[in-house]
Amino acid sequence: MQNRLPDWGDDELRSSIESILLVAGGPVTVLALAGSLDVSRAHATRLLDELCARTEGGIRVQLHDGCAQLVTAPENVEVIHRFLGTSKPPALSKSALETLTIIAYRQPVTRPEMEAIRGVNSDRAVHTLVARGLIEERGRRDTLGRPTEYGTTFAFLEYFGLSSLDELPDLPMESPGEETRIDLGMRPAPAG
Repeated sequence: MQNRLPDWGDDELRSSIESILLVAGGPVTVLALAGSLDVSRAHATRLLDELCARTEGGIRVQLHDGCAQLVTAPENVEVIHRFLGTSKPPALSKSALETLTIIAYRQPVTRPEMEAIRGVNSDRAVHTLVARGLIEERGRRDTLGRPTEYGTTFAFLEYFGLSSLDELPDLPMESPGEETRIDLGMRPAPAG
C-alpha cells in the first residue's frame, strides 16, 4: 500500500514538480506528475502553468503535447555551447523554415498538406527537420493512403526559446485574405 502524501499546499506541490522534473532528465507526462502528487490532472496542469509563468533565471519549464520538462534559458545558449565544447547547429534553410512554420501552426499536418500550402515538394525539408529532431511523426491520418502526420517536438521549443506552443506569435495579415488564412488552418490575425 502506498503512503499518502501530506496535505500540501500549492507551493509545496510546485516545489515537488520542479524536483521531479529535475531528476527525470527528460519529458514527464502531466498524468505521471498528477499520480505522483496524488492530485487531479487539471490541478497538475494548473500548477505547471503557474511554474511556467514564475520560472526565471537560467531554468525554464517547457510544456508540449501533455508533457513537461526543465530546460536551460534560451538566452544562455552561447555560454552553454562554450561550456560543453559544442557548436550551435547551422541555421535552417528558407525551405525548412517555411515547412516548420506550417507544421507548427497546423499540427498535426501531412506532407501533401504542406506541399499544397508551399506549392513545392517538401521531402527534403521534412527529412532535415526530422533529422534535427524539430519535428516527429505523430501517426497516420485515417484517409486514403494513410499519410503520415507530423508535429513539433520539445527540441522545436528549445530551438526557438519557447515554453509552449501558446507562445507562437500570431501570423501577420499579408496578401492572402483572412478567409484564405483560416482555410489554411492558420491563426487569424489579431483585430486592430
